[in-house]
Amino acid sequence: MSDILSPLAYLNGQPTATAKLKAEAAHFVVIEDLGFEFTGTGEHLMVRIRKTGENTSFVANELAKACGVKSKDVSWAGLKDRHAVTEQWLSVHLPKGETPDFSAFLAQYPSIEILATDRHNKKLRPGDLIGNQFEITLSEVSDTADVESRLERISKVGVPNYFGAQRFGNEGNNLTEARRWGRDNVRTRNQNKRSLYLSAARSWIFNLILSARIEQDLFAQAIEGDIAIVDANQVPVTGANIDEINQKISDGVAYVSVAMAGDNALPTTDKALTIEQPHLDAEPDLMALIRGNRMRHERRIASLKPQNLSWEVSDNNVVLRFSLDSGCFATAIVRELVEEIHVERKYD
Repeated sequence: MSDILSPLAYLNGQPTATAKLKAEAAHFVVIEDLGFEFTGTGEHLMVRIRKTGENTSFVANELAKACGVKSKDVSWAGLKDRHAVTEQWLSVHLPKGETPDFSAFLAQYPSIEILATDRHNKKLRPGDLIGNQFEITLSEVSDTADVESRLERISKVGVPNYFGAQRFGNEGNNLTEARRWGRDNVRTRNQNKRSLYLSAARSWIFNLILSARIEQDLFAQAIEGDIAIVDANQVPVTGANIDEINQKISDGVAYVSVAMAGDNALPTTDKALTIEQPHLDAEPDLMALIRGNRMRHERRIASLKPQNLSWEVSDNNVVLRFSLDSGCFATAIVRELVEEIHVERKYD
């Protein structure tokens, strides 16, 4: 199995320790945090599920059958890993206020539990969450001392905020299709595929730019022409404010940002533009897809620092606990810790 992220630079050098990730579903636990309360009334039944070894789309489709509605009437805030134990909310459009009997559904799928139900006046949409809590077990770790040393550094400086391999599909298929769609000018009404391939295209270019910054030792240092994130605002970096901006970055109150490519020109200038623009130019098929769908340029913070990070070492296992904001990948942290040993799964 190839690693699509293998060309990307490491912040702390390629790990020397090896370990298994997701050797068991219980070794990767994800708990979703929406960050808001439900109204308690409304047309949408909110169902909190815990699933083991199942993907979100499958569970949503089966839940729709159990509720007697179409698949489009069930929605979620975020897709969760299949090879894991995950908790998340699903919303089901049931405007008459009924709550179905789920006993047959639960008997059919022992890998799915219903933890709670509620009512809300709006359906869940992708992105309607503030983040996720993780408990990850790295098993058969070859060098726990090295992993702990890396965790100490990560707790201080974070890791590159890369999009994980899952964004690009099995063996990078989403990225391959994104290039084909851009090259062949594919038009479709399938919003799911369009969103999937656009996300892969923009995420890949972001990863390449971020990797280039790391190689040039510019991961946490702003240069003239950059766009810094200060108090959630985008601030152009100039000769007049660069020292102030870099001090704020050092203090953890400002951040270097990297392009999420769009159909408009990059806002970076000077040296920052010479880092970013070549990676857009090197991917004409991906940029054709992005421009053809009129995606607007955005910025994403370069660094990812896990919140409430803690860890325990037991024999040759390391258990990590932390929280991440929505849109960030736990595998970006694991990548800086260990070289993964491939795990064969019966449902791969």
